Amino acid sequence: MTVLLLIANVLVFLHQTLLGTKAEESFVASFSLVPARLFHPEAMPERAVPAGVTLFTSMFLHGGFLHIAGNMLYLWIFGNNIEDAMGRIRFIIFYALCGLAAAYSHALMDMSSLIPMLGASGAISGVLGAYLLLYPRARVLTIVMLGFYIRTIEVPAMFILGFWFLLQFLNALVSSGTGGGVAWYAHVGGFVAGAALIGLFKRADVPFGGGRREHYL
Repeated sequence: MTVLLLIANVLVFLHQTLLGTKAEESFVASFSLVPARLFHPEAMPERAVPAGVTLFTSMFLHGGFLHIAGNMLYLWIFGNNIEDAMGRIRFIIFYALCGLAAAYSHALMDMSSLIPMLGASGAISGVLGAYLLLYPRARVLTIVMLGFYIRTIEVPAMFILGFWFLLQFLNALVSSGTGGGVAWYAHVGGFVAGAALIGLFKRADVPFGGGRREHYL
């Protein structure tokens, strides 16, 4: 399922970028999540895609190459381990639920917002939250750049993901949640949902806090 999600996201992104500027804008407007459409549909113009459906379709849209590249890198690194811990069917349900939690976490901050939200970041944040609880001692090979000095070091996942969540949380606190840019509340909501749901979705023989060692670039 991790590979299929990667392929689906890349195919949608390629389709999106090949549409042309005006057609792409219409495509994004139709399939991304707009909080006002979700909570105040009577005040919004009708679109072919129901607002409830965009809770899911928005997870496969991205705002640019760097956006999708970063998301897919995190999904590739951490997703397969979480899928192994719960199985394919449970994983895709878990992924969708984390994405839903992330979408609502963002939308509830400004229910009248007309700014589209798009990206797989919220669902992937759920994967990160689950990974932190299951494999906190897993070693992640990380690139460190200090000017012209570049080297790789192994860092426990608890530090990488813990620091990542702290950044999202702090940015959410100082953000009004009403402007454009990064949907910090979606990241926080997805991460918390993943951490909360992993106990229900993982296999019984998979312990919390395992010492699984996997090295990533």
